[in-house]
Amino acid sequence: MTSMSMPRSSLWAVDSRVIAFSAIGAALYGALVGLFEVPIPGTVDVDVRPVFALVPFFGYVFGPVVGFFTGLVGNMVGDQISELGALASYNWSLANGAVGLLAGLAPLYLGSMLNRSLAEKAVAGALAGSIATVIGFLIVFYDMVKDQMDFNAVLTTEYVPTVVGNLIATVILVPLLVAAWDPVRERLGG
Repeated sequence: MTSMSMPRSSLWAVDSRVIAFSAIGAALYGALVGLFEVPIPGTVDVDVRPVFALVPFFGYVFGPVVGFFTGLVGNMVGDQISELGALASYNWSLANGAVGLLAGLAPLYLGSMLNRSLAEKAVAGALAGSIATVIGFLIVFYDMVKDQMDFNAVLTTEYVPTVVGNLIATVILVPLLVAAWDPVRERLGG
């Protein structure tokens, strides 16, 4: 079963299916995170990363445990592949994990939207991913401000451009991924 049809008590269940989807999500995100980046003009090292849509998608479709693992471990793997080191940007990895986790909690805050038409499920996926992105990346914002960085500079050069770039990927690609996954889910009996 996917989180789109799981009862609330099952959101935190860890079984072989959750482990398998966590590994698949983290591997895909980690391997692809450095590819297809589109720089956002006027920022320093902030990009639209289409592959980011995998994080809220895996959380939304497979639940908060899968989403958290996909974002956290996938970002760490991507950092390791890019030679930054897996723990070089732990706060960004935590933020990605939080996005996946929060998107996975969609059944708690989107309720009946998840059991309707495919179009409504796709829109709910974009909504869940958008909410999760705005909230999840507050981790990085807080961490930078805590480290005595200028509030306005962090807000305008890091947080807002990162959130906007990730929202672009989320709003466009999560509904497409949900629409592509739904027939597969039905064939698998989920």
